[in-house]
Amino acid sequence: MFEKLEELAKNNKKISDFHLRSGSSLAYRQTGEIIMVKDVPVKPQDLIDLMTTNCNEHETKKFKDTHELDSSVTISGLRFRANFYKTLNGPAAVLRRVESKIPEMGQFDLPDALYDIVDMHKGLVLVTGPTGSGKSTTLAAIVNEINRTRTANIITVEDPVEFIHTDAKSIVSHREVGKQTENFASALKAALREDPDVILVGEMRDLETISLALTAAETGHLVFGTLHTSGAPNTINRIIDVFPSEQQAQIQAQLADSLRMVITQKLFKTADGKGRVGAFEIMVCNSPVKNLIREKKIHQIPSVMQTGTRDGMISMEKSIENLVQSGKISNVDAKQ
Repeated sequence: MFEKLEELAKNNKKISDFHLRSGSSLAYRQTGEIIMVKDVPVKPQDLIDLMTTNCNEHETKKFKDTHELDSSVTISGLRFRANFYKTLNGPAAVLRRVESKIPEMGQFDLPDALYDIVDMHKGLVLVTGPTGSGKSTTLAAIVNEINRTRTANIITVEDPVEFIHTDAKSIVSHREVGKQTENFASALKAALREDPDVILVGEMRDLETISLALTAAETGHLVFGTLHTSGAPNTINRIIDVFPSEQQAQIQAQLADSLRMVITQKLFKTADGKGRVGAFEIMVCNSPVKNLIREKKIHQIPSVMQTGTRDGMISMEKSIENLVQSGKISNVDAKQ
């Protein structure tokens, strides 16, 4: 199984994920489609070997106790983000390819508003969307541009670390949850004592992490975070709703002051079927948006976005429409 896995990983860069399930065939996702390699079965021992080779004692114990584990693995020099889990047939894993080459903003057709982030020195920027929508890649490209053009201390906290930046004009420190730090919240708390300019929080999962991210953004740091939400209103409501009702008015005020931008991404198959292209919804936190957040009139934000094109705002529907009109994606794919 490993020989075929290594062969595919090395020779087919269009594969985004490998699916390894005990008692089933090796499978992978390519340009959004699941493909099975029916003559290559996956055995339980294959998963055990993969874990013991790549994970430390603490991680293997965690998997034994909880039946789930997020980690990273290396296969023939190639890095993958891994989620190990148990099924009725035994252990299983999904491996997501982690590109070793740092992406540059210029290689993607990114909205102009994203270039404004590079010059921001404080505030909260959120990148949202479903799993596999390219959030990590977009953030890596922005961090790379900051690293290349500014003198800053950049600290990333991820689960796991995906893109490894080397110092350029900035200095960059990477911490991986479960290996270099216990959790996002403890790493973020420590980061505030590590003289940061830019902090990247791989995922804002809980109240403590979100609260610390807001505090960091409010006290003069540029903070990037990701959430598995769709659209700016859902994202803002998710953050507010994490907190007890008696704290929500305070969080609304804090969020209105610190939030700078919410970016929502979706990936679509290109019209020629050879790759994927991103659609981006952009909400810039201008004065009208700030007022709506303070007053908790979040449902009115889409109306402000429609009239906020001068500030770089665009709805997901309009972004998708532009991709169809330019011929980059087909009408059929746009509706999926």
